[in-house]
Amino acid sequence: MLRVAGRLAAVCRASTVHGVPHRPVCLSVSPQSGLADEKLHVRVRGLGPSDPVTLRAVVADEQGCLYDSCAHYHADSSGTVDLHRDTAVGGDYTGVLPMGLLWSLSPSVMEKPYHRLEKRSVHKSPEVVEVLVHKGHSPPKSLPGAVLAKTKCERRYMAPGVRRIRLREGAVRGSLFLPPGEGSFPGVIDMFGDDGGLVEYRSSLLASRGIASLALPYFAFEDLPPAMTEFHLEYFEEAANFLSRHSKIRGSGVGVIGTGKGADLALSMITYLPQVVAAVSISGCCSNTAAPLSYKDVTIPALSYNMSRVQISETAVFDVSEALEDPLDPANRQCLIPVEKAQGSFLFIVGEDDLNWKSPAYAKAAVSCLQENGKSNYTLLSYPGAGHQIDPPSSPFCPVAVDRVLGVPILRGGELKAHCEAQEDSWRKIQDFFHTHLKQ
Repeated sequence: MLRVAGRLAAVCRASTVHGVPHRPVCLSVSPQSGLADEKLHVRVRGLGPSDPVTLRAVVADEQGCLYDSCAHYHADSSGTVDLHRDTAVGGDYTGVLPMGLLWSLSPSVMEKPYHRLEKRSVHKSPEVVEVLVHKGHSPPKSLPGAVLAKTKCERRYMAPGVRRIRLREGAVRGSLFLPPGEGSFPGVIDMFGDDGGLVEYRSSLLASRGIASLALPYFAFEDLPPAMTEFHLEYFEEAANFLSRHSKIRGSGVGVIGTGKGADLALSMITYLPQVVAAVSISGCCSNTAAPLSYKDVTIPALSYNMSRVQISETAVFDVSEALEDPLDPANRQCLIPVEKAQGSFLFIVGEDDLNWKSPAYAKAAVSCLQENGKSNYTLLSYPGAGHQIDPPSSPFCPVAVDRVLGVPILRGGELKAHCEAQEDSWRKIQDFFHTHLKQ
């Protein structure tokens, strides 16, 4: 679809101001086809000096739901707007935010609110972003002014040559993403939270950056359990064994990365499974949550929730930040994951404005446990202003998101600029961490 567009520097349209023909307004977005974690450069030329314009981004997800964003700019004396340089003076964000149009994408006014834009079928087609320049300043989610120029760009989740292999290997389900080339590669198991199902967008991007990744569902997928009622670490051990023995995987040890519930599973894996030598915990808990976890003759009870502590705002947004019991309460000690037993290395990533639960306190508790046992095998990245869902770069900021299990909007926290900068910084450091600790 974009083969022709990819050879063009811009899509240009003639405009008229006060009945007087102007030179064509030209909009360029580069790269016009690139990986989803790459930065975009958006530039408009051909405007009049100080002309007010609204830039918009529009994306349709795989179900056809629309997401959009907008920002207000004034052209400089040469009639140019450059998002790498210029300040947005209104709209969905203000300030110099070159990636602000992607960061602030949210459901369009005709769509249900609070749904996250998330790529589910990474192998089928790229995400297509339409960028438009409108005359004048129009408020977010309102009817914009006349279109002066527009173009499209593709955001791909698989680099050329990345291979996606669907797995039904013993009990293990999921998708293995292998980087281009002969290998060998660092190998990582990738898990998300309590939404369930198969989530591939982080694994495909890791493979695009040279790290083989197994996107591992653990409930609500194919013949896996439909809900989180109990966990058996043997399932995750089987996945670790499969990955560590794969002919394309470097060395004898693998890594694991998890968000939310997937993060405490990652901590359990590195604690009990010698094949796992590096673990990244994003917005996780230091205790086992959601359901009991068993491994051989060990069972870790689940830290419970007190739903009476949930608060509901006037706009029907649920604040569950106080619902999880305190993992450091002596009555809950048996739920703690004994991370001090782990021989591998940890990377803890948290947003200090996580309003889903108290992940900064949980990470500090895990670090304190390691320190008290004479361990220095950890790094803690704690980001002021970041919320709960810390994803790869350019993933839209979502301070409130509908929980797929509960079906209600949950407060996640954070501030747009700080959260999205945390995504960019942590993504680089995640890759460095795995490349460092998953060597031959």
